[in-house]
Amino acid sequence: MGTEEKEKTFAELLGEHPPERERLRPGQAIEAAIVKITPEWVFIDLGEKSEGFVDQKEFLDDRGELKVREGDVIRAFFLSSARGEKRFTTRIADDSSRNFLEDAWKNRIPVEGVIEKEVKGGYEVKVGAVRAFCPYSQAGRTRAGEPGQLAGKRLEFLITEFGKKGKNIVLSHRALLEQQARKRKEELREVLKEGQKVRGRVAGIRQFGAFLDLGGIEGLIPVTEMAWGAVENAADLLKVGEEVEATIIKLDWDRDRITLSLKGNLPDPWEQVGRKYAEGTSHPGKVARLTDFGAFITLEPGVDGLIHISRLAKGKRIKHAREALEQGQAVTVRIGKIESDKKRLSLELAGRDSEEGEEADFRAYAKNGSRSFGSFADIVKGREGRKGRK
Repeated sequence: MGTEEKEKTFAELLGEHPPERERLRPGQAIEAAIVKITPEWVFIDLGEKSEGFVDQKEFLDDRGELKVREGDVIRAFFLSSARGEKRFTTRIADDSSRNFLEDAWKNRIPVEGVIEKEVKGGYEVKVGAVRAFCPYSQAGRTRAGEPGQLAGKRLEFLITEFGKKGKNIVLSHRALLEQQARKRKEELREVLKEGQKVRGRVAGIRQFGAFLDLGGIEGLIPVTEMAWGAVENAADLLKVGEEVEATIIKLDWDRDRITLSLKGNLPDPWEQVGRKYAEGTSHPGKVARLTDFGAFITLEPGVDGLIHISRLAKGKRIKHAREALEQGQAVTVRIGKIESDKKRLSLELAGRDSEEGEEADFRAYAKNGSRSFGSFADIVKGREGRKGRK
C-alpha cells in the first residue's frame, strides 16, 4: 500500500484534497452554465459539484416565454447563502430593500424598476418600495419619441448615485445598455468576418443610409449599398423594424463601425452585360449624370455607360456635357466597347455617325460647286456671251 502511494503524482494527490473554493461575497459577479431548469428555478454550475440557483422569472421575455436553455452560459450576481444553497440574481427586482440597492450600487448589479411618471429633468422610477430618479439623458442610448411615452415601462438600470443613505438614488438605463453593448461587441468580434451574411432589424433610417441592429450593436447600410441602381430615398426600400439580411463589407472595431451591404445579396447585373448587350447594338437609356468629361447613361439599374464629351456635340467644342444633354433625358445609345471585368461601357449617341456623314457630304458639295444648269440669269448671260463672240 505504501508503494502505491509513492507512485502517485503530486497532481493526483492534490486532486484528492482540492483547495477550498474562494468564498463568494454579496454582489460578486460570476459566469456559469445552466445545468437544470425547473418551473421555479434555474440552476447554474459553480464547479466542484456545487450549484447555485436563480429565480426562473428573471429569464422570461415580455410574452412570458423562457429566453434561456440548459447549457447556456449566463452572468449572475451572488446574493446570499443559506443551508448550503447559494442564491444568485441577474438583476435586483421588486423585493429590493435599501441595503440590497446599496450592494447593487457598490457592485454595479442591475436593478429593475418601473417608470412611474415624468418629473422635472427626467423620470421618477420605483425600484421595489424605493423611489429613484433617472435623468432624460440616461433613459436610453438615443432619445426615443416623446418623454411621456416611457411612463409605465419596466426597465433595467444601473445605480450611478446612492446618496443620503439611499434617499437620493440616481439611475441610468443608458449605462446598462452601453455595458451590454460592449460585452456584445467583444462576443461579436470573435465571430463576425468581412463577407459574412448577417440578419438584423432596421433601427433607423437617415438620408445617408440605414442602421441595422445586429443584436446589441449597429451596422450601417450606406444608401449606395442598398441596390445596384441609384437610390434617392432609403425609406422607399426599408422600414424601421423590418428584418433584412445583409453582407458585411467592412469591419472597423477601433472606430466601432460595421459597414453592410444589401446589394451584395442581389445578383450583380454586370454578370449578364456580355449576354444582353453587344458592341454596335443600340439600346434605350436615361441620362444619369453630366460632367465636364462626358455623360453617364443608365441602361438598367446598376449598369451605366459613358459617352465621352468629344462624341456629344456633332464636332463642336463644348466645355460640359450639359450643353448637349439634360439630366433625366431619354436617349438611344450605341454600344462602343464593353469591359465587363472593369464594369465599363463606352457609348455614343445612336445615329450620330450618319448625321455627321450627311453634314460632311454637304460641306464637300458646297466646296466643289453645283453640277446643275444654274439660274435663268446665268443661262441668259451665257447666251449673250456666245453672240458677242460671233
